[in-house]
Amino acid sequence: MKIFYGLLCIVGTILPYSQLLPWLYNYGFNLQQFISEISHSKMGAFAWWDVIISIIVLIGFILYEGKQKGMNHLWLPIIATCTVGVSLGLPFFLLLRQIHIEKQDVE
Repeated sequence: MKIFYGLLCIVGTILPYSQLLPWLYNYGFNLQQFISEISHSKMGAFAWWDVIISIIVLIGFILYEGKQKGMNHLWLPIIATCTVGVSLGLPFFLLLRQIHIEKQDVE
């Protein structure tokens, strides 16, 4: 599972950033343009609300599950979620969780 989660971390970073980086190149950090584009259509707004709710749920899951398992460095997948998205934050947390579980099984 660690290889699977690790590969998803890579793909979950590359695919979103393959869309974000060209946009940043064209517009820079233009927040007004960004908001305009994500709210331009009902489907765009639908997708962004879905992402926002998923981020909130994932951060709650990271904090709850991570504390239940006694994991350290829970801030790492939270930062990954906030800077890339759920596509990195979730597999990264699951990777850290799997490593933590395997380490406990050895002890």
